[in-house]
Amino acid sequence: MNLQALTDEILKRAAGAARFIVAIAGPPGAGKSTLSEALAEALVAAGEKAAVLPMDGFHMDNAVLEEKGLLARKGAPETFDFRSFLSTVVAVRANDGEVLVPIFDRSRELAIASARVVAPETHIVLVEGNYLMLDEAPWNRLDGAFDFSIFIDPGLEVIERRLLKRWFDHGYDDETARTKAFGNDIPNARRVLDSRRPADRVIRDF
Repeated sequence: MNLQALTDEILKRAAGAARFIVAIAGPPGAGKSTLSEALAEALVAAGEKAAVLPMDGFHMDNAVLEEKGLLARKGAPETFDFRSFLSTVVAVRANDGEVLVPIFDRSRELAIASARVVAPETHIVLVEGNYLMLDEAPWNRLDGAFDFSIFIDPGLEVIERRLLKRWFDHGYDDETARTKAFGNDIPNARRVLDSRRPADRVIRDF
């Protein structure tokens, strides 16, 4: 399913809804952010008001992770502030006013509060993140939170290659990059692929 087909399906499904929420899920390195931004642009070009809500903005701060002994596992399901994320999704669905949401600054490895706006007139909200469809507590409490769901699964081999490249591109040497990828990112990817709720659409790559 290509970008135009996804855009057309979302437009068709969202017709008549006051607020329509789309989940874009998949393992790290699958292309969720790229697809979300491309879909948002395509929806706006079609005359819609759309916004992206990234789950990465709900990373716990490094100081909190260090205190919990989870800093080396940053990016795993238990290193996100799920309660705040769920509350934000509920507020976005309620559509009773402006919702300010955080974003994650990867260059500084920290979340920035109230950095993006979901305005009342925003019709379609694209929520993107690794664990939106994870069939584990507490993430399974998101079941029913989305009107339409897309899961990206390019395969583990592609994921491994992309995650290694991500750390190399950040300037890490071979040993450090492999430690980060195979010690944390790839186990998280396996977890996402092995335990997920059904999605409306599964695509192989973007």
